[in-house]
Amino acid sequence: MSGDVLERELFDRAPDDRIRVLDADGTVVAPELEPALEAETLRSMYRDMRFSRRFDERMISLQRQGRLGTYSSLAGQEGSQIGSTYALADDDVLSFQYREHGALVARGLPWEYLLYWMGHEDGNAALADIDVFPLNISIASHLPHAVGWAWAAKLNGDERVSVVHFGDGSTSEGDFHEALNFAGVFDTPNVFFCNNNQWAISIPRERQTASATIAQKASAYGFEGVQVDGMDPLATYVVTDAARKKALDADGDRLRPTLIEAVQYRYGAHTTADDPSVYRDDEAVEQWRERDPIDRFESYLRTEGVLDDDRIEAIETEIEDTLETLVDRAEGVVGDPSEMFEYTYAEPTPRLEDQRESLAELRERHGDDALLEDE
Repeated sequence: MSGDVLERELFDRAPDDRIRVLDADGTVVAPELEPALEAETLRSMYRDMRFSRRFDERMISLQRQGRLGTYSSLAGQEGSQIGSTYALADDDVLSFQYREHGALVARGLPWEYLLYWMGHEDGNAALADIDVFPLNISIASHLPHAVGWAWAAKLNGDERVSVVHFGDGSTSEGDFHEALNFAGVFDTPNVFFCNNNQWAISIPRERQTASATIAQKASAYGFEGVQVDGMDPLATYVVTDAARKKALDADGDRLRPTLIEAVQYRYGAHTTADDPSVYRDDEAVEQWRERDPIDRFESYLRTEGVLDDDRIEAIETEIEDTLETLVDRAEGVVGDPSEMFEYTYAEPTPRLEDQRESLAELRERHGDDALLEDE
């Protein structure tokens, strides 16, 4: 299928006409959209999806043991995160909320990222090396920054795209409107990737907006919005790839930005500080698990002869070895409490200096071991 025909196939459809390549059992249901990816690329995508799931399980385990801070689970969203990131160039700029760990896995996941969840801001700084903006906790506030970078890239003739991940809850924030409105007016090379996982903490999707879809919101800003099965990695790859090419087409008939609504489900809690059992029932979770992105993709790859038991076993072994190395390296870092005063202001204030001196005096008088005792 030519580029123009594929673009029409993907973008000239109703916002609720959900794009899917694979059915829940891994059967190809839209062969005309199936991407021509090399076997090694497909295996790499599968590895990164499995790594993301195992990473998630390990991080939650570490948090429960008191070895990690509050953590946001990605389980169930591997298809959208890996599929969309594989469609990007390595130097496209990526912005994310706090749950898209899989996107970082697809970029190589620097070991320092674990440090962030252990309380060290250095983990955020390391993301710059893989063209990823710092993790964002405040809801939707990173969207205007992603648009600002894209506008600068356009003005500078920089042939790169700004891709920004956010949740369905972000669409209720003013920053969402401002970012998409600006992107439409100034025709910026942006891909807005909404991970609609059905819940904004305990608020269900239907209470976020009266719109039938999130994708249709793009019409208000003058550009295309598409809805995709977020638990289908091939579908998210195809849609993101087309949106990226459109973003780089300065002479195209369409505005450059695209809003992608990836429909999926968050299996676990919003964070490890959340109890989802108080606002949703297990039956709904299990129904979504029947569409699991990893199982679906594995079934497809086995049918295509790309995966077999031996390859999967080798992948599992490599994942466990890599995770062990990452955790050991991160836990080997000893933090210095005095660093909390280093980057609060460009120039330290007198009050900050007083606090620094007070902490130093306490440490010298009592010793760190005494100050860390839990009484």
